Amino acid sequence: MDAGLRRRGGRFVFLAVGIVSAVTLASAPAHTTGIAREGDPPGALPPPPVASVGPVLPALPAAPADKAPAEKAPAFGAYLDYGPRGVARMSELSEWLGGAELRVGHTYLPGDRWSNIEGAPRFLEAWAAWRKEKDDRLFVLNVPMLERNEEGVSDREVAGLLRQGAAGRFDHHFRVLAERLVDLGVPDTVIVPGWEMNGTTYTHRCGPDPESWKKYWNRIVTTMRSVAGQRFRFDFTPNRGRDAVPWTQCYPGDDVVDIIGMDSYDQPRGMSFDEQVEEPFGLQDHVDFAAAHKKPISYPEWGLFRNGDNEEYMRRMLKWMDEKKPLYNTVTDYCPHGVWQCKANPGASAVYRDLLSGRDSTPTVPTVPPVPTEPVAPPECSPLALGDWVEYWLGGKLCLRFDWWQGTRRS
Repeated sequence: MDAGLRRRGGRFVFLAVGIVSAVTLASAPAHTTGIAREGDPPGALPPPPVASVGPVLPALPAAPADKAPAEKAPAFGAYLDYGPRGVARMSELSEWLGGAELRVGHTYLPGDRWSNIEGAPRFLEAWAAWRKEKDDRLFVLNVPMLERNEEGVSDREVAGLLRQGAAGRFDHHFRVLAERLVDLGVPDTVIVPGWEMNGTTYTHRCGPDPESWKKYWNRIVTTMRSVAGQRFRFDFTPNRGRDAVPWTQCYPGDDVVDIIGMDSYDQPRGMSFDEQVEEPFGLQDHVDFAAAHKKPISYPEWGLFRNGDNEEYMRRMLKWMDEKKPLYNTVTDYCPHGVWQCKANPGASAVYRDLLSGRDSTPTVPTVPPVPTEPVAPPECSPLALGDWVEYWLGGKLCLRFDWWQGTRRS
């Protein structure tokens, strides 16, 4: 037993006997006085024997044991800008959302030249600093697989570049990037190489040579995983729908994919949300494919587009993600897609703000009702006002039975 409890017990015996004697002398002739004592706090010593002790007050119900920490809700955030301005705007967006916690920071490496794909010095420092402020934050980095990534390179040239990548010609660029991320203290970055590979927008597209594309992805992942200290996760993220080529034809294999994402905007014009779910290679196929491969899902890019200020899309997409629980999602927040930085979408913006405002990534755990501090007196008992100091050492209140003069009751 704790030494403090032992000391408290000794003082209790002395005080209790003195108080009982004082009450008896002041209030009664040569008969025994009945004293009832509130239930002991956990771990306290039992009360000393006192003649004709009345009924003990029932102990207050103990508070339930603390529940295990609640699991974090899926993380969300927004793409707000490439560089440090994107980091600064996250706190502003959080304020607009009533203090909602944005746990995902998302940016893209410029794909104009290899020196930028390697993570040019100082470009990533602000993002790394943001990520390290809290342990539960997630940093998502889209990484181009080829330079001149948005310059309209022909299919023939793309096919040749993919073959070079598959042969290892560009490995050293990705090794430099991995080393920089580790040195910056963000070795657990989520890497999204070659996003929207099933489309036609980017030089790093898959369609011109799917087999070489998959081999090249394998080399990138293997190279980055070879860097000491890394804990990267690699997110395979196509466009929703078939686009130029079915995205399943580009899937490089379970051993080099950690997350299966999807970029899903409100397009094409006139397509309902139900059609976006049900179309071939659409939202439902994405969820089913990931489940079959035992991978979590994500939505690195999503937002409004061809159908304008579409409140139904916004409501349904947020509901979809609440149900499917992706590892993370980040809305694309600039025009025409955005909800905060784009004033052209007031209706959908209001829906987004209403549904996410104040959302905390830690679900609220129901609180235990407070335990009453004042005990309820049992029948035929009057509490004695002995003062806070005496009651502290007694561990509760004492009360005087009204029928103390009758002696022991008979049934």
